[in-house]
Amino acid sequence: MADGMSDLFAASDMSNDAPRPLADKLRPQVLSDVVGQDHLIGSEGALGRMLANGHLSSIILWGPPGVGKTTIARLLAQETDLHFEAISAIFSGVKDLRAVFEAAQQRRDLGRGTLLFVDEIHRFNRAQQDGFLPYVEAGTVTLVGATTENPSFELNGALLSRCAVLVLNRLDETAAETLLKRAETEMARALPIDARARDALIDMADGDGRYLLNLAEQAFTLADGGKTLSLDALTKALQKRAPAYDKNRDEHYNLISALHKSVRGSDPDAALYWFARMLEGGEDPLFIARRLVVMASEDISLSDPTAMMEAREAARAFERLGEPEGLIPLAHAVVHLATAPKSNASYMGLKRARAAARETGSLMPPKHILNAPTKMMIEQGYGDGYAYDHDQENSFSGQNYFPDGMKRVDFYQPKGHGREGPIAERLAKWRAIRAKNEED
Repeated sequence: MADGMSDLFAASDMSNDAPRPLADKLRPQVLSDVVGQDHLIGSEGALGRMLANGHLSSIILWGPPGVGKTTIARLLAQETDLHFEAISAIFSGVKDLRAVFEAAQQRRDLGRGTLLFVDEIHRFNRAQQDGFLPYVEAGTVTLVGATTENPSFELNGALLSRCAVLVLNRLDETAAETLLKRAETEMARALPIDARARDALIDMADGDGRYLLNLAEQAFTLADGGKTLSLDALTKALQKRAPAYDKNRDEHYNLISALHKSVRGSDPDAALYWFARMLEGGEDPLFIARRLVVMASEDISLSDPTAMMEAREAARAFERLGEPEGLIPLAHAVVHLATAPKSNASYMGLKRARAAARETGSLMPPKHILNAPTKMMIEQGYGDGYAYDHDQENSFSGQNYFPDGMKRVDFYQPKGHGREGPIAERLAKWRAIRAKNEED
């Protein structure tokens, strides 16, 4: 539960008597007041251990909005007696950074350190991020960066190597309930909503503590007449927080990964849930359709050849029907893929074959399987001894098709599930014929 509100109040010299949002009134005054992040601030957490050892290193706080990133940074400065300097990457440029670093150096010369909090640090470009390095390395500032995006993708490797990345959790129901009780204490009365509405309020906030307190404040205002709001009255009056989803950033990849792994794990219910989550977040259904085709090939393949057809036809149906009707065949495909027998044998076979191709380089095919359209090529032995498989018993000759001098490798190893069972049996039979040919 954190934003830059208190800093804005201080900057504008607003008195304590001026109206303040409930979220700002309840801003934690000590680290132990922060809810939902015990894995970091507890005695065994990374921050707890840093403070116990008396050394705070530069860190990146990665987590969703409204979970306490700004508050934690401010309280870390308070507990380590560092000057707290806050900037936002959205509003700050090179000139602002230069001024911050110069002021930090002056403080250091006078014997006091600076904790530099950079909100939305991922919005600085690579060159600007590089600008932090000498000041972090020299200890001019202790950097605390905050980001809602995956630091692995958004921050320079050089900067990441000098900072500990700490992951903050979205607030669970227990943490949310703690905040609501604090709100009731602050307001000196119970939240004027019934039990079902209280659960709905927590659900509306979607793990964002600041938004939860804003909703609670609205509920207090709506019920000023002393009435208790029902679930229906609350949902009509308040707006549910939009799910965290950015089609071009981290949540996009998290959710498609969840969908893919649910399909691979043969869980149609979880797969439908993540499919729906992506739709509700505004994802392009055609992106999902393309990924379904990949899943059909990567995780099902020949164990159920109809899976590829199902995925492809679902994509085509959506293109023709559009929304909302076109979403039904996509859901059909999601369920088909999740309930189909699984095999990654073709996918793994491709990976093994490509690795072998890189190792063997430019080995030529054996001459007996090369065409000989010219007299010279015939004289060179091209096509000599080739056995036409259709003329052989069971349409199988058992000849060698690998390059001369290369040992045969079983790249494709069927799992034997679904329709791959008969394929595995045929391969075993053909393998035995090849072995017999080699003996002869």
